[in-house]
Amino acid sequence: MCALLVGVAALAQEYGVVNISVCNVRLTPDYDAVMDSQALLGTPVHILQRSEKNDWPEIQSPDDYTGWVHKDAITPLSYEAYHAWNAAPKVIVTAHMGVILDRPSSRGATVSDVVGGDRLKDLGRAGRYYRVGFPDGRIGYLHRSLGKPEAAWRKELRSEPSDIIATALTMNGFPYVWAGMSSHGMDCSGFVRTVLFMHDIIIPRNASQQAKVGERIYGLDDLQPGDLVFFGRKDAAAPKVSHVGFYIGEGRFIHSLGLVKIGSFLPEDPLYDAYNTGRYLFGGRVLPFIDRQDGLNTTLTNPYYLE
Repeated sequence: MCALLVGVAALAQEYGVVNISVCNVRLTPDYDAVMDSQALLGTPVHILQRSEKNDWPEIQSPDDYTGWVHKDAITPLSYEAYHAWNAAPKVIVTAHMGVILDRPSSRGATVSDVVGGDRLKDLGRAGRYYRVGFPDGRIGYLHRSLGKPEAAWRKELRSEPSDIIATALTMNGFPYVWAGMSSHGMDCSGFVRTVLFMHDIIIPRNASQQAKVGERIYGLDDLQPGDLVFFGRKDAAAPKVSHVGFYIGEGRFIHSLGLVKIGSFLPEDPLYDAYNTGRYLFGGRVLPFIDRQDGLNTTLTNPYYLE
């Protein structure tokens, strides 16, 4: 991809942090380029290079995905400032959607929207609000019903299969967005990654990459709730993975296709999904392998959050 670009300058290692609630990551440095992924507010990134006009840096995110973002979506930081951001106490947005206000009052003006998984600097309390800081230095107030201080969030965090499924079900009916990776809208692998990130789990971005981690489960009867289920083209030599969801038990799965919805492998089930049952390939068990296998980690162990 980079070889096709004109006027792109390679950089020594630079650092930055996502500065808006959901940052669109594109295949090439332009507004009309295809969106290929997204990154959430507070995410630490590496800046790889910049386009000729310097409006579009190419970034690499903690899941090692690369793409181009508009400069306003990223706050460039020195290594020292980047490390300070990572080390600072955070407030984690736990609600699917919300807003940050310019004062601790429901009558305050909007500073920004937020989505689940966004991370902001914890600057203390103001009544029923958290005082929070953005990577670019903006200050705002987040209602305490919308988030938790990181220490409290971690204390309550559970990542058992039942917890993962419960989070996935709260997104039922959310819209499908190609390359989306937030509660504003998500594609199939973005749905899986968004759900897991709400439990502080980082996995590869795309379905084909997600199929390469964890442990493969080949029989439908061997699936357990919380396993990933992969779909695509059946080819004995090399099956092509193109879709993914979560197995939720009793023959059912939840996935994002058109919208987040529940389907079933069982013909007698009212939610039977003949199309996806016909292209089912295998399952993937990832939860037992977090921090035990490359590509499966958390913000406590991912190197981007430790620098």
